[in-house]
Amino acid sequence: MPHANNALPASLHIVTPLLRSTSFSARLGRSVWFKMEALQPPGSFKARGIGHACQTYKEWGAKRLVCSSGGNAGIAVAYSGRLLGVPVTVVVPETTSAAARERIAAEGAELVVYGRAWSEANDHALSLMRPEYAFIHPFDDPLLWEGHATMIDEVAAAGVKPGAVVLSVGGGGLLCGVLAGLERNGWHDVPVIAAETVGADSYAASLAAGAQVELPAITSIATSLGARSPCAKALEWSKVHSIVSEVVTDKEAVGACLRFLAEHRIVVEPACGAALAALERKPAAVTAASDVLVIVCGGAGATAEQLQAWDRGA
Repeated sequence: MPHANNALPASLHIVTPLLRSTSFSARLGRSVWFKMEALQPPGSFKARGIGHACQTYKEWGAKRLVCSSGGNAGIAVAYSGRLLGVPVTVVVPETTSAAARERIAAEGAELVVYGRAWSEANDHALSLMRPEYAFIHPFDDPLLWEGHATMIDEVAAAGVKPGAVVLSVGGGGLLCGVLAGLERNGWHDVPVIAAETVGADSYAASLAAGAQVELPAITSIATSLGARSPCAKALEWSKVHSIVSEVVTDKEAVGACLRFLAEHRIVVEPACGAALAALERKPAAVTAASDVLVIVCGGAGATAEQLQAWDRGA
């Protein structure tokens, strides 16, 4: 429940900094801009779309919020529910990190651990639904995309039009939101580089097949990217907007996280590191752009110690 002295904010997310990285810009030979979604109160960009969805469902009369999550979505729902005064149940798979589980519980949500993969946790969460509850999907809901799009509105308001956008893709919620933001700001010509890790690359497989592909399992350590199949809307966008797939290794993603920590003093998880690693590869869409926007999506599922351990073992 919210503290008695907490006034409910107009939105549950904050306007995040847009930072030009001196080190990355020098290394890549062009202006690299970071949209610092890692600084959202729940630790990731999920605060935007999930906060918007939770507020909307509460206005529609929801008595409880139920969510399935690999970690970040659950933290965002728990955070939103606490501020809104709505009880929350979050179902996570066994692969969800201890750090993420602790943050969900600390926000006062009921935490249920079920299954080896997010898909199993999702099925269990759906089984808990009642008519008076609202289901908060971690990536496949137009309300989420509408909320996530606000990060691009903020970039436009800052006067920066990128020549390319680099972001990580799991189920496709961030991708759909960013594309919606690009379109509504008239940036139809800005290509998007969609980064994934090997073993969590369902979007790359789906793009190659021209249809939704379901991976048999998630084998990457970037479990926040662990949707075995992307949402249909993410595939629809690829038919009307330039989207370039870039698949990196776990080791590249972790290395990029450690470099980001050293240069910018902020811990992000490997799911976010996928975008940073894709940037370092200098794909053609990046080399063609004078200004590159990277969504630093964040993530609460890693610590500096865990990143170092992954780096030793990846």
